[in-house]
Amino acid sequence: MKIRLLILSLGLLVLPSWGQSLTSSYTNSTVTVIPDGNPVGVMEQFNVTSLSGSITNVQVTLDITGGFNGDLYAYLVNPQGQFVVLLNRPGVTGSNPFGYSDAGMNITLDGLAGNNIHDYAIGGSGSYSLSGTTWAADGRNVNPQAAGGVLYGTSTAANLSLFQNTDANGVWTFFIADLGAGGGSASLNGVILSIMTVPEPQTWLMLGGGLALFGLLRRRLT
Repeated sequence: MKIRLLILSLGLLVLPSWGQSLTSSYTNSTVTVIPDGNPVGVMEQFNVTSLSGSITNVQVTLDITGGFNGDLYAYLVNPQGQFVVLLNRPGVTGSNPFGYSDAGMNITLDGLAGNNIHDYAIGGSGSYSLSGTTWAADGRNVNPQAAGGVLYGTSTAANLSLFQNTDANGVWTFFIADLGAGGGSASLNGVILSIMTVPEPQTWLMLGGGLALFGLLRRRLT
């Protein structure tokens, strides 16, 4: 009976200790004017260090006021150089070459969200909100100056889910520009990069505890 109890105890101790999902957020709250009609735009960088495990999801929260939303183009690049388009002139289609005329947004773009930010106003006026809501990134990796039909017809598959199962550590680059002259200048009031990871299992720690217990029980049994 004692031997069976010892084996059972060791079996429980050497099981991997899987960590729970962790969210790490990086914020830049410096108010910066996005130059009107200027492709130079605004760039922000986030230096991520000491995150263990692989990425399960990425979110980008944008606080923008003023301007003309249909002029905005933004992207995020991870430390491995993978590139995701966050905004690509929202509302631009084959029949609407200018996009949506709303001024600003306070939204979160989420790798697990379903509704694409490019189409936020579809469904009629008053059926959407750009305050505190969550959307999928645009994902259209195409020249933002392309014809409306070409831009809108491009695949949206390259969204924030592209970053899943990659290493979070290193420099992340966020870029945003206003590509249409007129409509006024927008202000970037803040950007929050949130990275969700699951740490690697710490099996060796549990094994060490099991060996220590084995030594203790062996002395008692003998």
